[in-house]
Amino acid sequence: MKIAIAQISSVLGNLDKNLKRHLEFIQQAIDQKADLIIFPELSLTGYSLKDLVAEVAINPAQSVVFPELLEVSKKIDLVFGFVEERNSNPGLFFNSAAYLSEGKIVHIHRKVFLPTSGMFEEGRFFAAGREFRSFETRLARTGLMICRDFLHYGSSYCLFADGARLLITISAAPGRGVSNLESQGFETSRMWELMGEAMSFFSSAVVIYCNRVGLEDGATFAGGSFIYSPYGKLIVKLPYLEEAFIVQEIDLDEIRRARKSWPFKRDDRPEVIWRSLERIIKKEDED
Repeated sequence: MKIAIAQISSVLGNLDKNLKRHLEFIQQAIDQKADLIIFPELSLTGYSLKDLVAEVAINPAQSVVFPELLEVSKKIDLVFGFVEERNSNPGLFFNSAAYLSEGKIVHIHRKVFLPTSGMFEEGRFFAAGREFRSFETRLARTGLMICRDFLHYGSSYCLFADGARLLITISAAPGRGVSNLESQGFETSRMWELMGEAMSFFSSAVVIYCNRVGLEDGATFAGGSFIYSPYGKLIVKLPYLEEAFIVQEIDLDEIRRARKSWPFKRDDRPEVIWRSLERIIKKEDED
């Protein structure tokens, strides 16, 4: 299986330009016989939208943008980020990630954990998603997360318990704390890499993280996208700060081998976690 990662800088608020760039990178991935291409968080719109959220929101059922992406998804699977508005809740907006394949919308994940402190204001403009759910694709059972979702280890566990073999995170994570940018990235870069290493090993899954780059509203996005193997080994890491595109071959059979070696999946007991969480939540309600 070949995975393409498009670590790009989106144009804030410009759907037309961003769609054009998506289609260009998608064609590159098709030319290199990739099976799946992944773009960053809010790749169709840019991140620091604030009052632009409503203007760039997309209803997948009515959008003029989705038909073009659905058409090319007949040749390659796609993951990208966008602002979603649904028929069922007009005027309510979600920071969403879509998985398209074979001309169809396979799954849409709505970001659950919305950072709203310091430089982040997502809770002011977006509604929060309510679940983590894996889904079948023609390649492998897959789970999606968006940026901060990935830093809550329960998110990956839910997808692992639901059978995911590919854990995909799209992100717009800025860099903070200057380290050795060429070799180590920002100090915050290590945080994402540690989570990638841990989640890939303990989930016996392929973990793919696609972050954006560029400057936007005073933020410098860190890049450093990566893929980890189901043994917790780094397969590839893209440069920090710079736009980059790569097609990487991965071995899905390695997931089976890893799960034979380390039986975390065999021994998993989600019903115990469920009962424990029910007790904790009930206790909090009583308090």
